[in-house]
Amino acid sequence: MKKKTGWIEQPDGYLNITPILQFVLVTILFAMWAIAASLNDILITQFKSVFQLSDFATAFVQSAFYGGYFVIAIPASLFIKKSSYKLGIIAGLIFFSIGCFLFFPASRLATYEVFLFAIFVEAIGLSFLETSADTYSSLLGPRRLATVRLNISQTFNAVGDIIGILLGKYLVFTDANLKTEMAKMSHIAALNYGHQVLQRTLRPYIFVLLVLLALIIVFAFTKFPSGKTRKKTGEIVSAKFSETMKYLSHNKRYLKGVAAQFFYMGVQTGVWSFTMRLALDMFPKFNEMYVANFMLYSYICFFIGRFLASYLLSKFRETVILTVYALIGTIMLLGTTFIPNIFAIYLAVGVSLLLGPCWPTIYARTLETVTDKRHTETAGAVIVMAIVGGAVLPAIQGLISDATSMQFSFIATAIEFALVAWYFISEMKYDTKAAENEESQITALNENA
Repeated sequence: MKKKTGWIEQPDGYLNITPILQFVLVTILFAMWAIAASLNDILITQFKSVFQLSDFATAFVQSAFYGGYFVIAIPASLFIKKSSYKLGIIAGLIFFSIGCFLFFPASRLATYEVFLFAIFVEAIGLSFLETSADTYSSLLGPRRLATVRLNISQTFNAVGDIIGILLGKYLVFTDANLKTEMAKMSHIAALNYGHQVLQRTLRPYIFVLLVLLALIIVFAFTKFPSGKTRKKTGEIVSAKFSETMKYLSHNKRYLKGVAAQFFYMGVQTGVWSFTMRLALDMFPKFNEMYVANFMLYSYICFFIGRFLASYLLSKFRETVILTVYALIGTIMLLGTTFIPNIFAIYLAVGVSLLLGPCWPTIYARTLETVTDKRHTETAGAVIVMAIVGGAVLPAIQGLISDATSMQFSFIATAIEFALVAWYFISEMKYDTKAAENEESQITALNENA
């Protein structure tokens, strides 16, 4: 149906052109949830000392964060199905704002549990955003460029990560080692100092809140396409939730992709959550502000790696590129686990070069296995639910750290990345079949000509 907006909505939900303003606004959301995730790494480092937590306990920051994604993804998809992607995004921005606001009373109460609740509420909003935006970004234009659009949007994850770590480094951290400083103080003095530290964690969230309020207003007054599948008559086509879940449960490639996303999130979250902790553990003379540089380098590597992957993916098959990436990453993480010097930390930093293309490629590839587009919203939500790997697997890594050492705990991320490599190896045969089918079609066309 032709609209004054300048785009035409196709029956499968895609558009004839990409509306630039709408695509830019949706892409900004990718940076926003990356800022939140990046600030979690800052919080983990602070909470470890202030609340005197074990490595397993600190991992509950990520458990609360990604657990919120897991719990809300399906309700978010049902909300989107009943309303629209636009309303799903606005709901996400509102919950995100409420979660950020809750950090202020949490800092006053100064208890770990209240902070975890605030993080969980924040994650509810982010689950709405990611369930909406991951699929919506791919729909904002012609179908043949869907993966390209998603990769462009995902690049802004790296931008958000860099912004988040810079906010933490300069607004939260000081040039002193927090654990060492608190160890010199009396119990009462340490409690008071810890309370001051918690107040500093609020500074980045003031800026985040202002941006979120601006985005809510802009999205409310901007026209967006529906992105919904339609019949030829223009009627929106939908499927019952039970029908969708039955369809997905019988799609083995889809389930395998969800599992791969689960393990990938374990790699990304585990590496990024514990790199600063590893540096502080191996080199006690380092302080939090200094080790924040390692995360800044990690996010820059992530950004560069994604651009490099975009070029390589335009030249070679994605299964080959991602298999090589995952295998090299596995070897690097084994080095992080066993090399007893600072080179181990630089390997943990460098592995971010190889993380960039993993999430969008697994997401887009898995969603492509859903040939019945009536199930798109829920299928996308289930893939987003695989983010729970970032809640479960780092907690296991924390247990390994408490039982052995922080450095040896990186063996968990090496195993997880190896499983991601296995996924891409197993997907190679489908690339071969697709190529054979394409050649057959070309041959048939030539013969008919």
